[in-house]
Amino acid sequence: MDLNTLWFWIVAFFFVGYFVLDGFDFGVGMSLPFLGKDDISRRQIINTIGPIWDLNETWVIVAGACLFASFPEWYASLFSGFYLALLLILLALILRGVSFEYRHQRDSVKWKSGFDWMIVIGSAVPALLWGVAFANIVQGVPLDADHNFTGTLFTLLNPYALLGGLTTLLLFFTHGVMFVAMKTDGQLRLDARKLALRSGLATIVVAAAFLVWTLVAHFSIAGLILCALAAVSLIASVLMNYKDKEGWAFSLGAATIVFAVTGLFASLFPNVLPSSTDPANSLNIYNASSTDYTLQIMTWLAVIAIPVVLVYQGWTYWVFRKRVTRSSIEKAVQAH
Repeated sequence: MDLNTLWFWIVAFFFVGYFVLDGFDFGVGMSLPFLGKDDISRRQIINTIGPIWDLNETWVIVAGACLFASFPEWYASLFSGFYLALLLILLALILRGVSFEYRHQRDSVKWKSGFDWMIVIGSAVPALLWGVAFANIVQGVPLDADHNFTGTLFTLLNPYALLGGLTTLLLFFTHGVMFVAMKTDGQLRLDARKLALRSGLATIVVAAAFLVWTLVAHFSIAGLILCALAAVSLIASVLMNYKDKEGWAFSLGAATIVFAVTGLFASLFPNVLPSSTDPANSLNIYNASSTDYTLQIMTWLAVIAIPVVLVYQGWTYWVFRKRVTRSSIEKAVQAH
């Protein structure tokens, strides 16, 4: 494996990690109108990700930094061509982060309701647009000979990309609801399991259509295997949720995202941004990459940094592994 290939998969690793971790964050945020029957239950839902949501979000920053350093041409074409979509994602993430911090600053029902809806919107918009963006990356976009994007925002809103966006929206929602079921107790836990079953069945249908379309249009043996594993994991996740095995359901949901996103990267490889105008204008792991010397330095940094990131992430989840109980929220409210 040469360094270009290695760094393609390192970039893929960080995006996969981001979609797994921030994916269930988005799902938890989107679940508020469906599971938050009162302020106590809404606080219970938000507190399941309270200590970890900002840590999960940093994965996209690292992924973007790796992309910029290893494949600057890919980074430039992607961020200029997808500028409006990525700006909307950024604004939604800011809206969401502000809401987590400010929601509890007043006891006003109207104040809290407003920030709750900001959390919902700030979670749903990235969940949809990340799917749209990656579907377009796999499908290809209009690029000229200088690798400049020649389309518009509406070029990106094509049927295949919108189906990809709907798939990630439903997949993240189901994954998040399963996390709520795993991390809470009482009626909220039961409601989350029921909601995860309904949304999981819808996700299976939509995801199946998207994966089949992807395989037909961009067939590869690796893509076929990974898409098959994603399908099996998703069905097993819904089944485990039905059997009240919440830990297994959530873990298999995470595996679904890992296999599905890795399958998209496998379908893309060795291209990084195909051109729908002329295949000769496509960006690949060689014409979009940094110099070998740059990749060598980055590889040594990655050898040191990636284990540290994984250990710290694992330690954080271990520290905050307990369920968020309704009684603990009620005691906190009474003390306040």
